[in-house]
Amino acid sequence: MDRQAGVGKGSARGRIAAPLAVAAVLLAGCSSPQSGGAGWTAQAGPSTSPPAGGTDGAVPSNGAPASGSPPAVASTAATAATWKTFSDPARTVSFDLPQDWVAQSVQPDAGTLPGALKIDVKKPDGTFMAALRTGLPPSSADCPDGSRRPYTVISSVPADMAAGQVAGTIPPRVVFRVIQGYRFFGSYGLTNVVGGADNQACVLRNILRGPEGKGDVSFGDVVDLRAFAPDEKVAPAKAFDTLGDAAAYAGDGADFANVQRMLMSLEIKN
Repeated sequence: MDRQAGVGKGSARGRIAAPLAVAAVLLAGCSSPQSGGAGWTAQAGPSTSPPAGGTDGAVPSNGAPASGSPPAVASTAATAATWKTFSDPARTVSFDLPQDWVAQSVQPDAGTLPGALKIDVKKPDGTFMAALRTGLPPSSADCPDGSRRPYTVISSVPADMAAGQVAGTIPPRVVFRVIQGYRFFGSYGLTNVVGGADNQACVLRNILRGPEGKGDVSFGDVVDLRAFAPDEKVAPAKAFDTLGDAAAYAGDGADFANVQRMLMSLEIKN
């Protein structure tokens, strides 16, 4: 099939825009394979918790990492040799994914706005990698001080989006963050909001907050990351014994490198 949208995207970028139209059935817009580029790598920004008032890895205006931040976690190169572009029939969203991964339309979550989309991305063996959700209603759950947990930004990479078209508090970024519970629970996704002040939060949201009335967008493994209880299912979020294990996943993992490139390629069209 001919590529329907996102033709020739040499760099990852995305745009949050007007309400998204939805077709009854979404198809993966097959494209000509793109070279994965053996040397492709996204260099992470500061890779630890933000300072008080937090930036979730955004570099201060002077270009220097936050004081006390350890070195950034640099991603490995994306390992997929060829890439394709997914586009829905209405051509409202598109993103790149490895040639052998599958993007499939599923039923949008309950409570989403009219015209919402939900697209699951899986590896050939059925392993869930991420979901793109649009039309999410804004959420601002209470977070009492006694319920807040420490969190750490392991990786934070700027996403080349039109920041003026979104309503977040920081420029859009692809982040991998870990919140501390009985283990260290990690999640990746796009966001333009800070997780919480003083490096503590009840929930870390992988969302791009859109203009009022348009709904939010999520592209990641889970929408909300929190400290799970021992009897709760963690997947598709990740669980680690140490922060070092979480950093190794982001710094050395081929799956993470491929997911990071995919998330950075998101486009939402006007």
